[in-house]
Amino acid sequence: MRTVNMQEAKTHLSRLVQAAADGEPFVIARAGKPMVKVVPIETPEPTEARRVGFMAGEVSVPPDFDRMGSEEIETMFESGG
Repeated sequence: MRTVNMQEAKTHLSRLVQAAADGEPFVIARAGKPMVKVVPIETPEPTEARRVGFMAGEVSVPPDFDRMGSEEIETMFESGG
């Protein structure tokens, strides 16, 4: 793996980052001591687009879903556990 000093990294950052993105990671060193390794971010392959509404009519949500269990939760908090 290639090692570059801090000054070279500053001068050629754009080129070095592109090389890392293309699969050529490198190390930046200060005074000969390796400090950081620059590697490409692994991005997942694009997946099939999500289809909004594809389960319409197959799922039902009760009208009080945001309040379900609220009495039990309040009781637990009031009793301390």
